[in-house]
Amino acid sequence: MTDSLLSQLTPNLQSINGDLSPAVAANSASELDQGDFLRLLMTQLQQQDPFEPVDNKEMLAQMAQFSALAGSAETNEALANIAGKLDALIDAQKAALAAQNTPATTDIET
Repeated sequence: MTDSLLSQLTPNLQSINGDLSPAVAANSASELDQGDFLRLLMTQLQQQDPFEPVDNKEMLAQMAQFSALAGSAETNEALANIAGKLDALIDAQKAALAAQNTPATTDIET
């Protein structure tokens, strides 16, 4: 029974994913973007019962959640970029301090 259910779902998943290769599909499962959200939204709209459409509040809540997620991802990327720059600055300051504390050696001939 499980195999028949899987065989019924596979064509639907392929149509949603656009016949992606397994490697691309595995990667896209871990990283969703706005295009994925729009495909899911369109599929949801196509598959809904016309006599009982999705509530507008639910759809707006989904869009707000996705927007918040996208904003969080952008914030994380910006913070990672800032952290990298701060690490480079700290390393440069350590190198400058080490060079400043190292006595200069001069060869004096007497």
